[in-house]
Amino acid sequence: MDSLPTVQPDITLLLDMDGVIREATLSPAMSAESVEGWLGRSWVDIAGKAGGDKVRRMVDDARLSGISAFRQINQRFPSGTEIPLEFTTVLLGGRAGMLAIGKNLQAVAELQTRLIAAQQAMERDYWKLREIETRYRLVFDASDEAVVIVSAANLRIVEANKAAVEALNSSRRRNEDLAGRELLHEVAAADREAVRDMLNRVRERGKALSIMVHLGAEAKPWMLRGSLITAEPGHVFLLQFTAAAVPVEHLHGSPSSIEDLIEHLPDSFVALDETGVISHANQSFLDLVQVGAKGSAVGESLGRWLWQPGADLNALLTNVERHGTVRMFTTTIRGELGTDTEIEISAASHASGDGKRIGVLLRNVSRRLPVAGEGDALRMALGSISEQIGKSSLRKLVKNTVSIVEQHYVKEALELAKGNRTATAELLGLSRQSLYAKLSRYGLDDKGPGAEENPED
Repeated sequence: MDSLPTVQPDITLLLDMDGVIREATLSPAMSAESVEGWLGRSWVDIAGKAGGDKVRRMVDDARLSGISAFRQINQRFPSGTEIPLEFTTVLLGGRAGMLAIGKNLQAVAELQTRLIAAQQAMERDYWKLREIETRYRLVFDASDEAVVIVSAANLRIVEANKAAVEALNSSRRRNEDLAGRELLHEVAAADREAVRDMLNRVRERGKALSIMVHLGAEAKPWMLRGSLITAEPGHVFLLQFTAAAVPVEHLHGSPSSIEDLIEHLPDSFVALDETGVISHANQSFLDLVQVGAKGSAVGESLGRWLWQPGADLNALLTNVERHGTVRMFTTTIRGELGTDTEIEISAASHASGDGKRIGVLLRNVSRRLPVAGEGDALRMALGSISEQIGKSSLRKLVKNTVSIVEQHYVKEALELAKGNRTATAELLGLSRQSLYAKLSRYGLDDKGPGAEENPED
């Protein structure tokens, strides 16, 4: 018959009837500790202030009933280590004394500590989520723009804010009246196919151009744009309805001829505030950045659609601030559908009673035909390099070509910035030290007539 495995206590103390330690034995798991200093001392004294009362009760219980209940104390060892232990005390026969048997609870204590930490982390995350949800709810309900969340699976309305409830269902004012209803039933019959097609494009690409739809019994026009959001248990459409702008001639008997001209310019035009946020945009700009409604552009930063959003916008605003105007600032516009268009920007600032305004004209130059004579000097210089083929090494030909092209564009930037070195460096994307080195290399470091230098230069 196999013998049953024995379980050795982590610590065993042999006590006399007065609770004085006569022998102390540790298990191999605690062999690193030394308890020789406990011999001859009262167990109450080494249990510490907090554990002394528990030890005294265990000793008294063992004397009276022969065995004590289990009690947990934090036992400090001679090395200074404090370990949580669970003891029970058993009375031995006759006057042999008592036996205190202890179990190490350190692993249990660590697990309890981890559990408490995990519970606290979960509680913190819960309250963070509640805070985010509260903010979302406040923004969602306070928005003047009609916003509707629609299930991508069945096109049924999941949620709508107050503005959307009023736009979709003017006779009822509660969100519950719309939840669960199919979106297409709230749209004029003539627009339902267009809405379905737009949502299919959003499902495939994540976004699509805005379209005009008519809602409610009065069939009021609204611009609809949407985006796809991942949510539980499935994807949803976030749909935003912006009231379609009423033509100016319907609001005033005599529309402003200037506004009408700006609206019908073939080139894109936007009005910015000092930080680059759009306050007005014409239809050509909406087509350029591929949005369907002015509400999608007004209030956004122009840098959102520039090739280098921060660098390009900062360079434009800095040069307008310093010189009042900017001409032939070349960059690239990136449309909402991913189309890149090379543009040329002209801008000017004007201070009015409500602050400074910046007018920006953006011209599509991607299809511009080369002008006769433009860059002739550069082409002649490069032609002279071609004549050196066979007379110089490839390395030297490439080096000379790079120098000629670099010199040409440094000259062009200097002329564009009217000799201002700081503006020239920003246009070329160079530091001022690098620009000075190139000016010296190509003999351009002398200021031309009318050139100005900033004080910091």
